[in-house]
Amino acid sequence: MTTLNPKTMTVRRPGRVVRSPEGVATAPFWVEMLLDGGADGENTAMRATLDPGTIRRWHTHPRGQLLYVLSGHGLSQNECGAVEELRAGDAVWFAPGERHWHGAADDSPFSYISIQPAENGSIVEWLQPVEARS
Repeated sequence: MTTLNPKTMTVRRPGRVVRSPEGVATAPFWVEMLLDGGADGENTAMRATLDPGTIRRWHTHPRGQLLYVLSGHGLSQNECGAVEELRAGDAVWFAPGERHWHGAADDSPFSYISIQPAENGSIVEWLQPVEARS
């Protein structure tokens, strides 16, 4: 990825909402790219909206990820911890390389903004599907 973050104030209007790539969650979800950084240290930011029960695969981010919950009821877990419930206003930090997942609870859609810096042209490494939520 070679896209550079804007060098001056830039306003991006809503409307560029697309379906997620196949295979990154238990079902497709809606994604709006807010910032398309690709050079080392540049941020990529997106707004995601997941239908109830949609869970993203285990994954890591080379430079970490900030997740800010906009609405709904979500769930998240790192590989060593318990499943955490997420609600509007919650902010979650995943450390660089921390194996984790996040998704919508069975009873609610879930919407969030995520921000993750790039390293060597990558912002995420997708791993195996989530087998059980404990």
